[in-house]
Amino acid sequence: MIVVEIVFLGTGGGRFNLVKQIRRTGGFRINGSLNIHVDPGPGALFSSIHFKQDASDVDLLILTHNHIDHTNDAGLMVEAFSKYKKKHGFAIGSKSVIEGDANRDRGISRYHLRNLEKYWIAVPGKKMEIRMRGRKITLLPTRVRHDDRTGFGFVLEMGGKKIGYTSDTEYYWGMAAQYSGCDVLIANCLKPKKDNVPGHLDSASTARLLSEAKPALAVLTHFGMSMLAAGPEKEAVRIGKISGVRTVSAKDGMKIKMTAETPRADRKA
Repeated sequence: MIVVEIVFLGTGGGRFNLVKQIRRTGGFRINGSLNIHVDPGPGALFSSIHFKQDASDVDLLILTHNHIDHTNDAGLMVEAFSKYKKKHGFAIGSKSVIEGDANRDRGISRYHLRNLEKYWIAVPGKKMEIRMRGRKITLLPTRVRHDDRTGFGFVLEMGGKKIGYTSDTEYYWGMAAQYSGCDVLIANCLKPKKDNVPGHLDSASTARLLSEAKPALAVLTHFGMSMLAAGPEKEAVRIGKISGVRTVSAKDGMKIKMTAETPRADRKA
């Protein structure tokens, strides 16, 4: 019996992939006792339709930071699951997304916030219990090191499973402790090698994170052009060998089906 399903609606990251759309940028769904859409970047609604993920069934939107590849379709998704005029659904976002960043820009409009039943600003380290019509999930926002200083990752507990998500961050000391005990850890591994652009994981730092956090399964996503050129599948094998953690690279449309026993990756789109 499948208790939680993760569906990747876009596995691309970085500015160049964003405009070329070699990999989609729609974020991902977590379907279980609640249906959650995480980081709905450009094409999130279109990818939801393409991969048969009904946007009107979303209960919760998670927006981890105020960058366009993570928030572009946020308003569209609210339009879909709020049934256009009826208040419906929840959202959790960084302070920059909900209230605005240093430039007074916000990642979702006030109009769309008003169409939600509730919304919250995530505070790293402060656990949240979300209750919706008799169903409950727990979300622990995790700390990131990225140029949006209000951003966050998370550990979600739902259906007896723990799902971690790094969001966009570079590795830092103590990071792994937040993801201890995860059944699945989704890591935004943008590039195969460290470069002069901070704020993102590369293959080496991802391997270090996994070797310390020891999730049952690691899934790499959010690939930039250099990672796509290197081959995400090859990098996943290399990271798995270094870390000792079973590691796969996500593809657009891929599903992770989590049963009561163990998670498994269905690589067919």
